[in-house]
Amino acid sequence: MDEMEDRWLSINEICKHLGVSNDTVYKWIDKHGMPAHCMGRLWKFKKDEVDEWVKTGGATSGNATIAGSDKETAKKMKSMAQMTIGSVINKTIEHHNDRNIMDYIEGDNIQPLLLKGDAAIVLKKFPDACIDMCMTSPPYWGQRQYSEEGIGLETDFQQYLESLLVVFGEVKRVLKPSGSFWLNIGDTYVNKGLLGMPWRVAIALTDKQNWILRNDVIWHKIKGAPDNSKDKLRNIHEHVFHFVKEKRNYFYDVDIIRSTPKKTKVRNGAVVSATGVMGVRYRRQIELSEDLNIDEKRDAMAALESVLADVAAGKIADFRMVIRGRQRTTHSDSSKVSGRARELEERGYYFLKYHPEGAKPSDVWEIIPEDTQKRQNHFAPYPQDLCRIPILATCPSGGTVLDPFCGTGTTMLVASTSGRKSIGIDLAPDYIDLAKERSMEVF
Repeated sequence: MDEMEDRWLSINEICKHLGVSNDTVYKWIDKHGMPAHCMGRLWKFKKDEVDEWVKTGGATSGNATIAGSDKETAKKMKSMAQMTIGSVINKTIEHHNDRNIMDYIEGDNIQPLLLKGDAAIVLKKFPDACIDMCMTSPPYWGQRQYSEEGIGLETDFQQYLESLLVVFGEVKRVLKPSGSFWLNIGDTYVNKGLLGMPWRVAIALTDKQNWILRNDVIWHKIKGAPDNSKDKLRNIHEHVFHFVKEKRNYFYDVDIIRSTPKKTKVRNGAVVSATGVMGVRYRRQIELSEDLNIDEKRDAMAALESVLADVAAGKIADFRMVIRGRQRTTHSDSSKVSGRARELEERGYYFLKYHPEGAKPSDVWEIIPEDTQKRQNHFAPYPQDLCRIPILATCPSGGTVLDPFCGTGTTMLVASTSGRKSIGIDLAPDYIDLAKERSMEVF
């Protein structure tokens, strides 16, 4: 007897049995009454029920043909697939559709919209290109038991990857062409080997769904959990990937996330840059240079005075001058591969000018994780600071942020305090309730 016959099958097992994708099965549940049973956060299947449904034309007809007592089961499963979206702060939507969602997006209320359900199915109710930005941290594979079952508990990491791709495919559909997708994801070990899960996901997103990867941010946690292993280093970082749909013209407000620059000063009548540059050392280097001819020295001196005037006028906050024979080029000494090396070769100098509004953040963020003593029924709430830069930089003021694995609502909380609307989705009613409570801190 086939061992599949007398046990519940996961969605990945039924996909393998039928030779179809996860997305196809979700559509069959939603549109064709495919017999499926929602257990906690997982869809489960009986092989004999599914085989009978296929034989009667359920996978090919507009309406599933179900006989006898199975009609009520199919009707119930279809209703479950369509779902009732959960609660909104101070409000509950009993029957949702794309109009309910657009009413929220087009409205002025920035109280988070919290939806209970499977993200892969709930997102199908969203219209195309309606979300400005997505920030999420899905359950990590094989590491934690969350409030409900669901993604992260697959027996094989390839199944986990496929489950994420189904959700992120929907994220791409609902994201505006100007939108951004920020993904925080951790790694895990299998048979003593680091799996490289973050990069497996990132490469699958670029190769299979044509996302464009703009940044790989390293979240340096500063401190980490105790590690008693004696044959490897402690792991105290995670990845935060920034993806976009379009190569150009996506929304990005770099000025709002710049660090506040130090101010220039006047000392003994001379202008001093934010870091103390007065130009005296550069003048001396130009005068004594044996690598610059007379004309090049004259041009370099005039250019230096012009840059110092820009510092005095507040047009730039600071600068560095690279002079032929005195400093190394910043990237390459070859004029074939470096524009700066070519400029140094042709003119004898170049400048590195610093923005007057301050420096933009680097791709290494030092952020302490959430205090474990303050956690409430959630094993991995990421810190508010982790999503502050992504939301400020890539969601316009008044825009809408999406988190398809919202957990206890950190993304929603930061969006609200930043003047953005937000929509959070989660399977666990406990998490939805906690997210609601946390949002009350703002409203």
